[in-house]
Amino acid sequence: MATTQDISNGMFIRYNGELCQIIEWQHRTPGNLRAFYQARMRRVKDGKLAENRFRSGEEVIIVRVETHELQYLYEEGDSFICMNNETYDQVPIPKFMFGDGAKFMKEGDVVLVSFEGELPIGAQAPSHVVLEVTYSEPGVRGDTATNTLKPATVETGATVMVPLFVETGEKIKIDTRSGEYVERVKG
Repeated sequence: MATTQDISNGMFIRYNGELCQIIEWQHRTPGNLRAFYQARMRRVKDGKLAENRFRSGEEVIIVRVETHELQYLYEEGDSFICMNNETYDQVPIPKFMFGDGAKFMKEGDVVLVSFEGELPIGAQAPSHVVLEVTYSEPGVRGDTATNTLKPATVETGATVMVPLFVETGEKIKIDTRSGEYVERVKG
């Protein structure tokens, strides 16, 4: 059995019979009170956030997790079908596990999926993707004095704020964690 000192960000624990991933884990020592750990957790089954305080030294159940690289094949309902390139098994992964990065994923991308046994419990989209701009308004000539941004639609249907010089048909690099434009890609 592990204690609160063994926990760190990103780990999975069993809390109140539910599987949760630690998003934020802080040790607090307020004035003349006892020290405690403040945790922000995401429930695996539905993606809801929860907060809790743990006493220092309290026992917690750490869940052993295996992480595999899978290839995203296609979308089916509220799941993404991903394939293990070693065993060729196809696994449905719920979209909410990818967070905001799901709207930037395209077929063929390699994603990281965490499993508890056979059950997918966490997923991570690629940190950066290169997508083609399918629509953007033309930039106004002479309006380059400031860092002005305009909306652009990419091939997955998502909208990204890009600089004025980016035009339809160009490829751009996007940070999937923040949804922000990184740079223009040549070629």
